Amino acid sequence: MCYAVVNTSLEHNLFKEWDYLGAVAWMRATLWDFYANILVIYVWICYKEKNWLWKIVWLILLITLGSLASCAYVLIQLFRLKDKEGLKEFFGRQNG
Repeated sequence: MCYAVVNTSLEHNLFKEWDYLGAVAWMRATLWDFYANILVIYVWICYKEKNWLWKIVWLILLITLGSLASCAYVLIQLFRLKDKEGLKEFFGRQNG
């Protein structure tokens, strides 16, 4: 994913091509899909994180890095699990 984003960014300037891309229905649908997913993941992060600073940091990371940030957050939460903990703790336990 990192390679795809960097390579595409180097080959095509999104800001220069936005007039064309914004007119494509699939591009608009993809953006709506992306931000809907970000909203769902961010609501979960807001529940999990007690510290407002971390909530803001994760919002910025989600918006700028997309799936890379969401995968990183999930991996961090998985590595925080202790032996014998499962999905209940993964989804429901708040971070200290």
